Formats: sequence, C-alpha cells, structure tokens
Amino acid sequence: MARIIVIGGTGYAGGHIAAEAASRGHEVVSVSRTAPEAKVDGVDYVQGDVLDAASLADTFDGADVVVSAISPRGDMTDSGLDAVRALVGALSGTPTRLGVVGGAMGSLAAPGGPRLWDLGVPEEYRHEAQFGMDSLDILQETADLDWFYVHPPKVFGGWVPGERTGVYRDGGDVFVEDADGNSYISGADYAVAFVDEIENGKHRRERFTVGY
Repeated sequence: MARIIVIGGTGYAGGHIAAEAASRGHEVVSVSRTAPEAKVDGVDYVQGDVLDAASLADTFDGADVVVSAISPRGDMTDSGLDAVRALVGALSGTPTRLGVVGGAMGSLAAPGGPRLWDLGVPEEYRHEAQFGMDSLDILQETADLDWFYVHPPKVFGGWVPGERTGVYRDGGDVFVEDADGNSYISGADYAVAFVDEIENGKHRRERFTVGY
C-alpha cells in the first residue's frame, strides 16, 4: 500500500480522493489549514500551510505520492501558484510522485486543439481556469519530478456531487463528453480515476482527462 499525502484533503476533490484512497487500504494523510468538519475513517488529519513546505517535511517523509488539490479561492486566491511551486520545489529530486487536481479548461476540445479555454470562458470562471493551466505549465517545465495531472470534465464540483459508480473514461488530452454532449463526473468517480492512476502509474509526466 502507498503512503499518500493529500494537500487540500478537506475540500471537494481532495476529500473524495482521500476517502477513496483510504477505502482501498492506503495510508492517507490530509493536510489543510483548518480542521475538517467531519473526519473520514482511515485518514489522518494534519493542519499545515503548504506555502511553508519546509514545515511539512516530516509529513512528506516516506510519501509515495503527494496530491495537490489546491483551490485558488478564499485566502488562496492569489497564492495558489505559489503553493504549487512550493510543492514542486519540495518534491523535485525525490522519489515522491506529485498528482495534481487540474481544471477542465486546459484540456483540448478535439485532438490537436484548441483548448476549451480558447473557445471562451465566462468571466467568473477565468481565474480558476487560468490557475489550472498555469499549474500544468509549471509541471511541464519541471525536469526532475515524477508527476501526473488530471483534468475533470466541464461539469465538476460540489454543486453536482453525484454518486460513486466506479466507472469513468480516460480521454487522453481531449475533454470527455457522452453521446448526448454531457461532460460530467461525480466527485467520487473522479477520485476513483485519480487513485487508479496512483496505483497503476499509466501517466508518467503526463496529463489526462476523465469523465463518463
């Protein structure tokens, strides 16, 4: 079993990933600035600040995978990329893999492009979309780090939580939609795809999309 550290493990994506990994018997530690409202069985909780990655050295010690489920909201609105850079700096040159919860808008609309971003993004979503794309750029420019980045589909979040089915599709770098044009996945099934990647390691230094 793997030792998995989830940064932002009390948020929507991070919480689902922590719960899925714990349900499979992995050793899971959730790191967040605040204590969770409700704890998940099998997950250890640590309060910490990823912007001070050095203070988390003991937590990272022996980790097989660190998951970045950072959301650029609230007091992290202007600090999200600093947090990603701090993680990259802490893990580069180590055997620890970094898995990143990405955004939908950086995925491709069709093989070869364009990106969903290039087709237009409503103003209220542009900051988070830009954060996701900039995070991917940081990873792709990093030489000495084993990483993967998972794009959710267009519709993904706490307002449409859905259920766990254990089913999803991997679209490579093209966003996933069904035959009716719906692009969606539940938080639980996104976590299934994420933990499957942790266990199977199909995407080394790659990004990939998931959806139904």
